[in-house]
Amino acid sequence: MSFAFDFYLILVMVTSLKRMKKILIIEDDAVVLSMLKFKLTREDFIVETVKNAKLAYQKLNEFNPDLILTDIMMPFVSGLEFLNTYRNELKKDTPIIVLTSLGQEEIILQAFELGANDFIAKPFNPNEVIIRIKKALDIVHIIKAE
Repeated sequence: MSFAFDFYLILVMVTSLKRMKKILIIEDDAVVLSMLKFKLTREDFIVETVKNAKLAYQKLNEFNPDLILTDIMMPFVSGLEFLNTYRNELKKDTPIIVLTSLGQEEIILQAFELGANDFIAKPFNPNEVIIRIKKALDIVHIIKAE
């Protein structure tokens, strides 16, 4: 193989990495966390995971996600508390999709009032999660292009 071909391959790899979107998953259920990471990685997303919102604050310092998936019921800091802090104190506008087994209308409305972009009830279809992530990222792309 020639040097020029090797350089071309490296350039293609770096360019494709720049286009890959980063997802942070905040979820205390190890099975759900593993499944989502597996599915999203297969869809060419760069995925980081944490088991609670307290760890998410630390992860945000080193990983600047394009989208956040968060559970609501978690130890230490709830997903709603995280959402409130992220939107209102840290003033971040990264799309956030809330995942929870709580299907109560009151919780859903509170999540939207705090700034959630979407809400998916557990159990969910992983393909639906991927579609909703792509739609949320498309909306951000359109808004930034305007």
